[in-house]
Amino acid sequence: MAVEPAGLARNSFDLKSASLPVVAVLLKTADPAQFAADLAARLQDEPEFFDHDAVLLDLSALRDADTALDFPALAACLRPYRTQPVAVRGGSAAQQQAAHAAGFFIAPDTPPARHEAPPEAVREVIREVVREVAVEVPVQVPVPGPGTLVVDKPLRSGQQVYARGGDLVVMAVVSFGAEVIADGNIHVYAPLRGRAIAGARGNTEARIFSTCLEPQLVSIAGIYRTTETELPDTVRGKPAQVRLEGEKLLIEPLG
Repeated sequence: MAVEPAGLARNSFDLKSASLPVVAVLLKTADPAQFAADLAARLQDEPEFFDHDAVLLDLSALRDADTALDFPALAACLRPYRTQPVAVRGGSAAQQQAAHAAGFFIAPDTPPARHEAPPEAVREVIREVVREVAVEVPVQVPVPGPGTLVVDKPLRSGQQVYARGGDLVVMAVVSFGAEVIADGNIHVYAPLRGRAIAGARGNTEARIFSTCLEPQLVSIAGIYRTTETELPDTVRGKPAQVRLEGEKLLIEPLG
């Protein structure tokens, strides 16, 4: 029988860190039945909103709950919607221990690292040579303040930029399949065709502005809306803003 050389055996694999896409679900009830009913109601018009996404359960709203969480039941509520629950974040020590026993990974109490583009990645985005789309800007570009991230080249499908702790200003097109995320506001002075997630850490006062609104998805503080159903003519492809009123997203024309 042939024996593989020791050196080759040792080099048959490598161990590396990886950043993977994850969707955070902020739980507001410990009752799996209530969660399942609310989930079905929210997704009844968009049953294929998820695309085999990994899901993180955010337990911060249930940290002081008296009722123990049934993590296998909660995971079972999510799986029919093409999701894979893999991790929890926040919650009490007892809740995290129960989640770990149920096979969940315990994530740190910060947004997933995949959302933050390191400086070199941002520089690569800015260096890319892509055909620019000329857009008449009817509103004045604000002077960037502290913590504001400015990107002045187009974002292609698969690219992602996260403005941690501040606003994000994009001076060129955000293509279908690209994603822009900010803890504060998002300003896109060009067509917004990808995903825009403002108030990523729960800022309900955050807003999304675009001179040409035609996105795949907009979200503020975890409240989202996809545009598989066409936007009204008053805002589709026109200057518009997205803001939160209670738990309802409002999309309004600018000017």
